Amino acid sequence: MSGFIPGFNDDGVVTINRVLLKPEYSVDDLEERVALLCENVKTYHSDTGFVGGFVALNTGMISNEGSTVGQAVESPLKEREALIVTFWRSFAEHEASHRSATVQPLFRQVLELCENGNEEIAYRMLWSGKAYAPDEARAARAAKAEYAGAA
Repeated sequence: MSGFIPGFNDDGVVTINRVLLKPEYSVDDLEERVALLCENVKTYHSDTGFVGGFVALNTGMISNEGSTVGQAVESPLKEREALIVTFWRSFAEHEASHRSATVQPLFRQVLELCENGNEEIAYRMLWSGKAYAPDEARAARAAKAEYAGAA
């Protein structure tokens, strides 16, 4: 681990919820409900296993440089698909948070927006990292140039 996510250790778990918005709901609806849920988790579970998280919305852009399937111009799930990603010290602590009386009502309100139901999958982090500072990047490139063939 590189310390990209402060407080997240090698034994931690990453959970991912994939939300597909029902047509009758907007991104604003999602943002409001997820904000209430996330604030609750931070307030009541920061000292019982919650490390951090983020919510990402599908922008519709598809990388033609990074994709190997077709040359799509725009995702059909633009502004309808979101990922709710959380980081926990352990899976047991994550599960306990879902059983709490404060999380359940807010979680159900988020699920009301989902046309795909919900499946929250837990992952083990294999790698994380942050970008080098400019001087670190220069040093890394110089080291690669000097030692790349020496192995």
